[in-house]
Amino acid sequence: MTRPRQFYWKGVHVPYIAPWTGEQKPPGKVVLRKGRGGQGIGYDDELSHVDRRYDALWIRRAAVRGLGEPDLAAVHPYRQRQAMSHMLCQVCGASTYNRPDERHLFLMRSADGRPIGEGEETTTPPVCEPCAVESVGACPHLRKGYTAALVDYAQIWGVAGLVYDPDTLTPLSGPEGRPISVALESPLIRWTLATAAVVTLHGVTTVDLKDLAAQ
Repeated sequence: MTRPRQFYWKGVHVPYIAPWTGEQKPPGKVVLRKGRGGQGIGYDDELSHVDRRYDALWIRRAAVRGLGEPDLAAVHPYRQRQAMSHMLCQVCGASTYNRPDERHLFLMRSADGRPIGEGEETTTPPVCEPCAVESVGACPHLRKGYTAALVDYAQIWGVAGLVYDPDTLTPLSGPEGRPISVALESPLIRWTLATAAVVTLHGVTTVDLKDLAAQ
């Protein structure tokens, strides 16, 4: 896979997974639906090959990178899912299948210094080494503390999003309005409006990013 076009905004490298203001989501009314997988939510004009993945309904968002202004604090649902499915760098969008040991680098915020754990769930896609070094210097959140690890493989675990009440179709979120993580095998998967793919990390080895970059 070739490296996608890179965008910069006011001197900042815009991550591949960041949404832009011009990528407004098309309208879609969430309704009660019954399909081969059972009862759950769907769109009244749903296109299953576009709107549904992992048996969950996905929030709609246009995909036009570079249109408008970037929202550096948010994540584009489709590009996040693509980055997780194909192990793409969340910053430049290139494949992270480029190490001789075929491992992937994951970089996460960790203000208290807690390392990434074996089997840990995350919605944060991998990152290539040059972009990881760039990120810790440019991202305000990472400057408060981060942890890095090389991972043997990342397995799709489920999705994160809004879970709709089966009786009232009221969307529910987690504490402080955060998305709720739902496993693929959970009966709630068909009641979830997904905003991100969730993976579990396996074969985790904590690394010093500075040492890794020096190598």
